[in-house]
Amino acid sequence: MAGGQERILRRRITSIEATKKITRAMELIAASRIVKAQARVSAAKPYSEKVTAVIANLAGGGAGVDHPLLKEAEVVSNIAYVVVAADRGLCGGYNGNVLRMVERAIAEDKQRGIGYKLILTGKKATSYFSFREFDIHASFAGFSDKPNYSDAKEVAQLVSALFDSGEVQEVRLAYTKFISMGSQQADLVQFMPLQANDLGSDAASESAGGYEFEPEPAEILDSLLPRYAEARLYAALLEGSASEHAARQRAMKAATDNAEDLKTNLTRIMNRARQDSITTEIMEIVSGAEAMGDSSSIIIDDLISETLESPFEGISTIANGA
Repeated sequence: MAGGQERILRRRITSIEATKKITRAMELIAASRIVKAQARVSAAKPYSEKVTAVIANLAGGGAGVDHPLLKEAEVVSNIAYVVVAADRGLCGGYNGNVLRMVERAIAEDKQRGIGYKLILTGKKATSYFSFREFDIHASFAGFSDKPNYSDAKEVAQLVSALFDSGEVQEVRLAYTKFISMGSQQADLVQFMPLQANDLGSDAASESAGGYEFEPEPAEILDSLLPRYAEARLYAALLEGSASEHAARQRAMKAATDNAEDLKTNLTRIMNRARQDSITTEIMEIVSGAEAMGDSSSIIIDDLISETLESPFEGISTIANGA
């Protein structure tokens, strides 16, 4: 029985060692990708900030006040949710935090009689809402790890079309904000129409009078607002990518540490099982010696000594050799 238990424990330890190698490799890969993802987030900020500044000056000067992207709807009957999630799992609560947040928001909207449309990025978001039989308007996948501007543009154009046509009166963006390597926060913000605090219109209204625009401010605004939406969505995708890698790095580190602890505990159990097996076989030898009489005591002492000196060898082999 003890020998069978020892074999089972050996197989489990071998399996845990193999799993530990995989989780350790995934931890290192995620750690190396975080740095690149952070650099992409920083590189995208200047463009977004400049576009925001120009739109703020235009809006602050009174241009485009009737533009759909700047005007709040009087009645909201449908809300679109743009959900930024990952294509893969094994990243802790990264996906679950965003998806459950959107699910709760939709439940609150239903209580107020407001409909919804889901625009999903990431396979995990699609599988989550499909399994729960939500109505999915569109889904995108394949770029959560390393999003490009063209990916953000494709999603933004679809969302803008829904908003411009009046199918939805409000668009909300759900993503994970990257704060630091050890801190990420799921966030749900209004994406369309653009709010005054997003543009900083208070500061813009003070300085807009000193600008002259060519062509007309309204025409410039018509061109810039879609680009602003694309840039903002692209920034959210980049922050989601960085947050995904950070969450995966932490999750894989925890898995590696747990595998090491489990291996240590199983090794101790296996050693105790081996000791129990050796003790049992020694007791059998002693019992046999008592039955054979005093003439066999020297042979038995030699067998016990060999057994204690070579605990990893089976006692049956020593007995056969004697």
